[in-house]
Amino acid sequence: MINKVSIIVLFFILCQTVFSQKLKKKQNLSILDSSSVASRRTSNNKTQNTKATIDLYKIISHERDTTIVDTTLSIKKEYKFNYLRKDNFGLMPFANMGQTYNTLSYNIRDNNLMPSIGAKAKHFNYMEVEDINYYQVPTPLTELFYKSAFQQGQVLDAFFTVNTSKQFNFSIAYKGMRSLGKYQHILASTGNFRITTSFKSKNERYVANAHMVTQDILNQENGGLTDENVEFFESGEESFLDRGVLEVSFQDAENLLKGKRFYLNHSYDIITKTDSTSNNKLKIEHVVNLDDKFYQFDQSTSNTFFGDAFKSTNLRDKSTLENFYNQLKLNYSNNVVGNVQFNVSHNNYNYGYDKLVFIDGNEITNRLKGNIFSLGGKYKKQINKFLVIGEFGINVSGDFEGNFINAEASYVLNKDIEAQFQVNKSSKAPNYNTLLYQSNYTNYNWQNNFNNIETFQFGLKVKSNKYLNLDIDFSTIDDYIYFSKDDVTSTVKPFQNNNESISYLRVKIGKSITYKKFTLVNNIMYQNSSDQNSVFNVPEFITRNTLYYSNHLFKKAMFLQTGITLNYFTEYNMNAYDPLLAEFYVQNETKFGGFPMLDFFINAKIRQTRIFLKAEHFNSSFTGYNYYSAPNHPYRDFTVRFGIVWNFFL
Repeated sequence: MINKVSIIVLFFILCQTVFSQKLKKKQNLSILDSSSVASRRTSNNKTQNTKATIDLYKIISHERDTTIVDTTLSIKKEYKFNYLRKDNFGLMPFANMGQTYNTLSYNIRDNNLMPSIGAKAKHFNYMEVEDINYYQVPTPLTELFYKSAFQQGQVLDAFFTVNTSKQFNFSIAYKGMRSLGKYQHILASTGNFRITTSFKSKNERYVANAHMVTQDILNQENGGLTDENVEFFESGEESFLDRGVLEVSFQDAENLLKGKRFYLNHSYDIITKTDSTSNNKLKIEHVVNLDDKFYQFDQSTSNTFFGDAFKSTNLRDKSTLENFYNQLKLNYSNNVVGNVQFNVSHNNYNYGYDKLVFIDGNEITNRLKGNIFSLGGKYKKQINKFLVIGEFGINVSGDFEGNFINAEASYVLNKDIEAQFQVNKSSKAPNYNTLLYQSNYTNYNWQNNFNNIETFQFGLKVKSNKYLNLDIDFSTIDDYIYFSKDDVTSTVKPFQNNNESISYLRVKIGKSITYKKFTLVNNIMYQNSSDQNSVFNVPEFITRNTLYYSNHLFKKAMFLQTGITLNYFTEYNMNAYDPLLAEFYVQNETKFGGFPMLDFFINAKIRQTRIFLKAEHFNSSFTGYNYYSAPNHPYRDFTVRFGIVWNFFL
């Protein structure tokens, strides 16, 4: 894995050098950072030297919203400097990098009409369509992300993009990770390779964005510590501080999620605005997406951890999903009416296995496949300081019923205060692995006919740098699907919470307080779940508080940030992890949480290079060995890790 990464990094640097030399022959370009101002000089009207400012390096989302490359160092960059490269507030990582995360907080909002393959514990690092960006750059751009891992290994994300002309952009990227981990049989190895292209005609009437992504997420699984060794871990005795001596449930299993995707979104302006007085614009847009993925669990010998098995050696469970998606959109915009879109979609899906299973004379089929046709629409209108957005979708034919409606309204009170209100209602079929599952383990075979999951959510957001950021959402869930242990077999299977409605409230407050060179950043979330059957468990409070010092040093050649972060969540019945399904399941026997996690960090920025050094969970040895990511899965011990994010502008 790492050898592949090294080769790709060298390839990126070579590409950067070649493209930059070609561009230098055409024009003299240099880069100014985020605080610089563009300047141009003309000598005798013949030679023009241009300084390309950072705002010319554009990042375009799959919905064609545009931001710019950000080379600054901020506390938000500290929160995102992790394996996922996202702010993981509300997620509890496992002991080894590249393992899964236990979810402490849920966003119930859902605009999807189709079920997913399942194996949700494997999808935190799986890049979906909305995770892929496109680019527009005046010169070649490279970004290298590196972070050390545990025991042996590292994660490296290398990215390169170039505009071969004003009309065409190309990017290539690869994120590779390998980490051995401190416990027995817990190696993690992942790879995310992606290529994007963007094209627009000279008159900008035709625009196309496309990408290809291949991904593999491999984890050795050990089932967590045995119950006897949980006591050894919690004792804190020196002989057990070497985590490799602790006994785990098994050492011969691994699971793998692997997929590839081909995506194209292209549009043509049939009627376009020719001047400022033109009111009408008509655009046709087409989206095509081919997803092909599989989830696989392998084990050398059967283990009573999962119950009885059909065979004793070389066990392999493999589910596959192929989904081919087409959507045709018609967009009309008018200064008076606003932006209106109508769309029609088609999904061809094929999920399942390559064999039939008979349990007690009952046949469990091997495939769920068919075609789904859907209709949908969007509306968007800016009315003075109000922005109104509406969207709906509904399956009109096929085996899976589904629908959603979403409405949003935002209001800008002044330069500092913005408020947003949203309502979402959805009905969606549960994931494929809850409807159909086959395994070499006897009790992991089922075919269910569950009702759709019905959700409703309304939320309010208030953003203010001067006062505070406030997020409130209240949700209800009917016919909730969850995994839990069966009372008879004591193995994990899916259940539906029939005839019971779950109410779920979240209130999140964010506030930063600055005094001279010191800043205190607070993020506090309160949660309440009204659940009579205790199948939707969340901690009542989650908090993250950071106190840090920032300053320019060495005549402003370096910008420094250093401080301490506290992460904490209250005790609750934390979900347990099933490695065969790659799913978390409900348990109500033992509460976990209530332990502080303190991190000390020193971050610095020199030109376009950001350096990160962190002492993670440095309080682990003196606040008690009672920290867990899931039952029988301890959280990370004290460790020091470092990394770097390096941008090349040539």
